[in-house]
Amino acid sequence: MKQPLAYVHPAAKIHPSVIIDPFVTIEQNVEIGEGTRIGSNVTIMEGTRIGKNCTIFPGAVLGAVPQDLKFQGEDTVAIIGDNTVIRECVTVHRGTASKGKTVVGSNCLIMAYCHVAHDCVIGDNVIMSNATQVAGEVVIDNFAIVGGGTLIHQFCHIGPHVMIQGGALINKDIPPYVKAAHEPIAYCGINSIGLRRRNFSNETIRDIQDIYRYLYLSGLNFSDAIERIEAELPASKERDEIILFVRNSKRGIIRGYV
Repeated sequence: MKQPLAYVHPAAKIHPSVIIDPFVTIEQNVEIGEGTRIGSNVTIMEGTRIGKNCTIFPGAVLGAVPQDLKFQGEDTVAIIGDNTVIRECVTVHRGTASKGKTVVGSNCLIMAYCHVAHDCVIGDNVIMSNATQVAGEVVIDNFAIVGGGTLIHQFCHIGPHVMIQGGALINKDIPPYVKAAHEPIAYCGINSIGLRRRNFSNETIRDIQDIYRYLYLSGLNFSDAIERIEAELPASKERDEIILFVRNSKRGIIRGYV
């Protein structure tokens, strides 16, 4: 249902059940799935794909061209998954030739004034609190929670089930299952409360704690700690995920809090 004061390009593909409030602008080459609501004064630009049952609050701008001087008008997209809430004045830019797309997953809550730059990949069930600013080509994995006012440097990788303090300045990768806080940003233990809420068993939580004792409390460098973890701790999904994350980190992982 479109209000008469909204502009919708005739080539946009919008499910008949979508509610479009007044003063919305929707450009061509846009797709919006069933059950979604678009609040007033939202601008949805060319190349945007929005899933089912999303709520886009007033003032959001989705699919704007990247703030990247290398962008040459490539045919790229910005994708929003199903059941995601985009709050007031959020900006999500579409991709560049580097990745071709910016992705915000399903069941996410992106709070007011957040920015998601070109070629980012935000996983499912992610919460980004107010005014979080995410630079280009950042990856945030499933179930991560990012505190308000956080600044994330380009190319950083934030692992799944991470909890990040508000106002953090992030310039390193943050491995899975941990809490990160302080300035400079540092490891502050595992996110045990969040893991229990997501039905991780006490045994699994203890195993994750053992892994991070090797990484942060043993006095070993990260490479030696990983070798000890592989040699001395039993294989598990969580163990192998942490090992892979650390070995593949391009920016290096955060240090322990001193």
